[in-house]
Amino acid sequence: MLLDQLKPNIIVRGPIFPEPVQVIVAIPMGTSVKLVGKGLNTNQVHEPILSAEQLAQLVSSPEKEPFDGDPLRFRLGVEALRLGLAYEYDPYFSLSIARVDPLPHQLEAVYDYFLTMPRIRFLLADDPGAGKTIMAGLLLKELKIRGLVKRTLIITPASLSFQWQREMKEKFREQFEVIRSDVLRANYGMNPWQERNQVVTSISWVSRIEDAKESLLRSRWDLIIVDEAHKMAAYSADKKTLAYRLGESLSGMTDHFLLMTATPHKGDPENFCLFLELLDRDVYGNVKSLEEAMRRNYAPFYLRRTKEALVSFPDPETGQVKKLFTDRFVHTASFDLDGEEYDFYDALTRYVEDQSIKAAQEDSPRSRALSFTMAMLQRRFASTVYAVRRSLERMRDKRKKILEDPRDYLRKQMEIPEDLDDLPEEERDEYIEEIENAAISFDPTLLKELQVLKALIGCRQ
Repeated sequence: MLLDQLKPNIIVRGPIFPEPVQVIVAIPMGTSVKLVGKGLNTNQVHEPILSAEQLAQLVSSPEKEPFDGDPLRFRLGVEALRLGLAYEYDPYFSLSIARVDPLPHQLEAVYDYFLTMPRIRFLLADDPGAGKTIMAGLLLKELKIRGLVKRTLIITPASLSFQWQREMKEKFREQFEVIRSDVLRANYGMNPWQERNQVVTSISWVSRIEDAKESLLRSRWDLIIVDEAHKMAAYSADKKTLAYRLGESLSGMTDHFLLMTATPHKGDPENFCLFLELLDRDVYGNVKSLEEAMRRNYAPFYLRRTKEALVSFPDPETGQVKKLFTDRFVHTASFDLDGEEYDFYDALTRYVEDQSIKAAQEDSPRSRALSFTMAMLQRRFASTVYAVRRSLERMRDKRKKILEDPRDYLRKQMEIPEDLDDLPEEERDEYIEEIENAAISFDPTLLKELQVLKALIGCRQ
């Protein structure tokens, strides 16, 4: 550049300066020039004396912007600036960065219920298929954008852990790590819960394994989401399950606590009050307060929508909405059992009743296992005759084995795992066999029971 181009306020760049420099004044000194300027990055004053050769190496900004830059880069810069400020003006900002097309009821839950609460303590109890995972993901994105959440814990049944991990990654670009027993062992001497900011784990595993629970309770979370939260329900105040006790501890560890289940109510108001206490101990402290909320049809942190109420967005031309699910019409189909089927049903019913009465006479793991076995027999009979016959044959074989070596049987007593319904089919069948084994009482009536089983099996040969 030339001397006459060194004018105040222009910006010069070149190998002489470590940063862009805004010219304050240029003072001629013979064939050289003294340049006084301010660095744009450091605000440091630069005062070099430049020769004509050094001056020629400088490049200055034009007095008027030519607007001849790369338009693609300009667009990217503007878009980056917009995204940096969009959440302050766009109430649905997370939709622009998530890979989902939400439905009206999903937006209603997240933006009209969750985000209106300064401290989110909420029970989402929509019917299956409503997309509760999407609602949880949208909530997570919005809270992270607002800087309210950094550490998130998702607790699910064991069979859904990897599904949650996959959906969070595919739909919301959120990386979660599944913590199981192998991760706990690999991090011996460390707390993997505290080392990771986004975690998915199994409700049954972390509530039953003491080491896992203790290390979890030493961590702190900004947001905790519980899927299939009805598994945390308690039978009564003095009979709290391991999962319920875990829920009580988790509730005190976080500000934002979201419970999700399609079956929140088991028909027992006291049980439901205990369940809601996981969110807030004071709002529904007794059944009367719950009945009052039902009478007013209003609950501050509870939302349930049935499938029949879920609709699409209005059609842009007609304004009409469409139901997302077809209407359900339930009716009872009666049928008659033939002679052999009726005889088998009658004999099986008498056997189940006798054993259920026997189980009700005591409160022990063995009696509870016996009750569970009888319920399984009825369910399998409702499935197919072949299924119940196979169960009866297994029970017969187990009783034969017990009579052969009763001491070995006594060493194999066990309790029913709380996550039985969530286990893979093969593993569940193995547990059922073990439960059937534990349900058998080694007493003088065992031989008689064995004869009854043989007779039942003979009915269907």
